[in-house]
Amino acid sequence: MQSAKQKIMTINFSKKWINITFHILVWVILITLPYIINANRSRPPRSLTDFEETQFLRLNFISYFYWIAIFYFNSQVLIPSFLYKKKYLLYSFFFFVSLLAAITIHSLLFHALLPNLDFNLGRTLWFNTPTFLLTIAASTAFTMISDRISEEKRVLQREQENMKTELSFLRSQISPHFIFNVLNNIVALVRLKSNELEPTVMKLSGLMQYMLYETDEEKVSIKTETEYLQAYIDLQKQRFGKKVAIQTNIDIESEFDEIEPMLLIPFIENAFKHGVGMIENPQIFVDLKTEDEKLTFIVKNKFNPDENEVKDAASGIGLANVSRRLNLLYGDNHQLIIDKNDGWFNVSLTLKLTA
Repeated sequence: MQSAKQKIMTINFSKKWINITFHILVWVILITLPYIINANRSRPPRSLTDFEETQFLRLNFISYFYWIAIFYFNSQVLIPSFLYKKKYLLYSFFFFVSLLAAITIHSLLFHALLPNLDFNLGRTLWFNTPTFLLTIAASTAFTMISDRISEEKRVLQREQENMKTELSFLRSQISPHFIFNVLNNIVALVRLKSNELEPTVMKLSGLMQYMLYETDEEKVSIKTETEYLQAYIDLQKQRFGKKVAIQTNIDIESEFDEIEPMLLIPFIENAFKHGVGMIENPQIFVDLKTEDEKLTFIVKNKFNPDENEVKDAASGIGLANVSRRLNLLYGDNHQLIIDKNDGWFNVSLTLKLTA
């Protein structure tokens, strides 16, 4: 699987060549189009000697450089300094100054390279003005499009950074809450002097390792995530024993599917928060299935409506966080349904996984 760094390098390399190709295409158009437009008037009226032919080609070749200079002068100086700042009079002034400079340079070069030919100002304007206008138009279009793309890229980067910051914040809210629950389990086992204390501590160690080293990744394998969920459920089973009927069904089609780490655990945490205590015949049902890169996750628990409002004040933030994370990460590629019906709290989540 290609790393994020490799992907970024590949994208940057592609963008570099796209940019170079665009510049080449622009200059091919700018160089050839004026000759096509002025095909019948691009040459002096009389026949040229071989020497004059060579000098005339040199003049045209040298002219490419001041067109390039005008292109980038407009792009890097005139547009940012005047056009973007709505200083239209100053921009127009330098526009005509640039045209005058181009004609003057062309005149000087013409006299230097072709001293035996008469310089025709009207003919020079006829041939060079279209090139000048095309150069300015191409430069303006290029600059505005490039700046617009750069601005959109900066906005996207800011949004991505904000999303990463928000996701880290949401994840940090979930993790301490989970640790608090597990430590309570261990305290209960210590008080009971249970033989399950040592394996429980080992499972907690495995969970902490996952939380410390795996959750920094953008994605983890669905196999790793479900092992984490199963370990958490096992810890809860050790705590409650036969007091709570816990039914778990996990069916993974492909171990290579990936998911955002710690995305599912808040639903199971919530089931144990609300599904135990002053409840007659407490039951918790967890069903997780993946098929065709689609995850279906169902969590159900009995709850006490009278006690639920008190618990919501302290722990309801977990579901609010995970709902927010789902919206940020999966958008329209997920569906989350939460309802209460006949004494059951039901969570149904479907989302599209990526391999």
